[in-house]
Amino acid sequence: MANVAVIGAQWGDEGKGKVVDWLASRADVVVRFQGGHNAGHTLVVGNQTYKLSLLPSGLVNNKLGIIGNGVVVDPEALLAEIERVRSQGLTITPESLRIAENAVLILPLHPALDRARESARGEHKIGTTGRGIGPAYEDKVARRAIRIADLAEPETLSAKLDELLLHYNTLLAGLGVATFSKDVLLARLLELAPQILPYAEPVWERLDTLRRAGKRILFEGAQAVMLDVDHGTYPFVTSSNTVAATAAAGSGMGPAAVGFVLGIAKAYTTRVGSGPFPTELHDATGRLLGERGHEFGTVTGRPRRCGWFDAALVRQAVKVGGIQGLALTKLDVLDGLPELKICTGYRIRGEHFRHLPAAPGAQAAAEPEYETMEGWSDSTHGARSWADLPAQAIKYVRRIEELVEAPVTLLSTSPEREDTILVKDPFEG
Repeated sequence: MANVAVIGAQWGDEGKGKVVDWLASRADVVVRFQGGHNAGHTLVVGNQTYKLSLLPSGLVNNKLGIIGNGVVVDPEALLAEIERVRSQGLTITPESLRIAENAVLILPLHPALDRARESARGEHKIGTTGRGIGPAYEDKVARRAIRIADLAEPETLSAKLDELLLHYNTLLAGLGVATFSKDVLLARLLELAPQILPYAEPVWERLDTLRRAGKRILFEGAQAVMLDVDHGTYPFVTSSNTVAATAAAGSGMGPAAVGFVLGIAKAYTTRVGSGPFPTELHDATGRLLGERGHEFGTVTGRPRRCGWFDAALVRQAVKVGGIQGLALTKLDVLDGLPELKICTGYRIRGEHFRHLPAAPGAQAAAEPEYETMEGWSDSTHGARSWADLPAQAIKYVRRIEELVEAPVTLLSTSPEREDTILVKDPFEG
């Protein structure tokens, strides 16, 4: 059996939560390998709805959850999330959750700088959530980050805070924002240490043992390929690599351990925040997609921008993300639309492109080239087999497969876990 890595194939919010939850029931361990609490997964299980930001989705299935070294961890947010899901009946203990000891911490000064810089951008905002993820990754690369292991060493914390505050208080003062006290930050970190350290360990060692024992490992990505800091619509991207290759580096395993790469894509397209969106709809159809799909960010609550399915974008994500199969979600949102459009490429300043170029000006100027298909009148909501789908819906799915050059291996027709059509089990490789 192969391990499976799940990544978004658009701009995030593709319904990864349900798919990961469904796959987690077949896995032994679920690993988060990048991002922070700026991304969210919504899981609907029976009459319970779980909103997770840092916790691996497998915990809902009583599976071992691991937060890898590629994740930046806000300890306050993590502890609050643990308490919230405990109140919903989940058991979260150091036996069920492990965190990489070399994961970077998000401190209060990170969101403060994040928000101050975003405000200073004025009309040129990137659309960050303001939760400090970007500054935390900057510290990691600049080799001044405080990591979970440092919580066990008060002298190390004290010395590292000196360096951090020299950097951050200078920036914050320049932006006209209140600065931070070392004594206050150090006291809070020492207070948090005994609450966080029981979860910490060298998770690479545990994962190696699990792999050698033949356990099924599910790697859970946050955000999506087109928000990748290298391959996305830069600078309107997240601050980490979101492609499947990061699953290895972000968890401490070799690349051969990643296994089958499953990309999640909606049957249409959405995006939260700023940045190019060639197929965005500003009309009644766009509003209808948003209303039917309940398109609001899990973490931010911001309404998502909605548009037609962009096959050129997803094909690009398939190539750079290493996607071997697609899980297509929210097909039922398209029920009853008389016609559907699929973007097959772009016209940019009179020239045809099969992909979005890297230059921001070209991305902003991209005009979609559409292929129109007939819609369907019968409902796909709750379908659990191909026989339950209208013929035209099947044609739509097949056309997407052709255009993105990847097979649909899972098809989701409602938020419920059971309303899933399995074409190929990703764990079978």
